[in-house]
Amino acid sequence: MPEQDRSPHRPGAVSLFFVAKAGVFAAGFWIWLLVLVLTQDGATGAQVLAAAGATTTTLVGVVLGARLALQRNAALRHADLKRLLVDISWNAFAAAGNAETTGPGTVVPFPTRPGEHERGTGRGPGDRVPVRDRRDDDRRS
Repeated sequence: MPEQDRSPHRPGAVSLFFVAKAGVFAAGFWIWLLVLVLTQDGATGAQVLAAAGATTTTLVGVVLGARLALQRNAALRHADLKRLLVDISWNAFAAAGNAETTGPGTVVPFPTRPGEHERGTGRGPGDRVPVRDRRDDDRRS
């Protein structure tokens, strides 16, 4: 069976859109600020507005970009963890299935609940038994 390309879920398509949008707006504000600074002599309200817009959109782009990077990193870690758990589970399942053929002591079997006939109470016929330890047979008699 060929190995399938199991790419992990990569969140952030919407976040990537907003990071790109903030970058475009930031570039626009920076260009506008540069044009205003080169064409005008004194500081005007338009220059202050352009500077505030450039700073704000740049910071928003940086924050959204950092959030997107953290989301992708968390998605990769989550995918690795899931893959590791599946590998552990599969290896334990395969090892337990091969326990009879590989011999005793090679594989640690899965713990199972002992049956009724295997469970030893360690009590005599006249010993008192707490209610939570009584089986159905003990409660009827």
